[in-house]
Amino acid sequence: MAVGTKGLAPADLDGFDDEKLVAELKKAKEELFNLRFQSATGQLESHGRIKAVKRDISRIYTILRERELGIRTAPSVSE
Repeated sequence: MAVGTKGLAPADLDGFDDEKLVAELKKAKEELFNLRFQSATGQLESHGRIKAVKRDISRIYTILRERELGIRTAPSVSE
């Protein structure tokens, strides 16, 4: 992944369970809100970060939807 968040590559996201994916999604949405607010007030220094966070959100939504459709499988719980 060139610009996105480290640790949120599709291969890494495959290892997350649905609850952790939803938590990451919430965190990314909050970050996007804060970045947009900074942009509106002229305080944003890195405009590329908005694009990266949007892509991360899209990746998470894609993986969740693929699991719903049975394209991907959630990681098995091994204890």
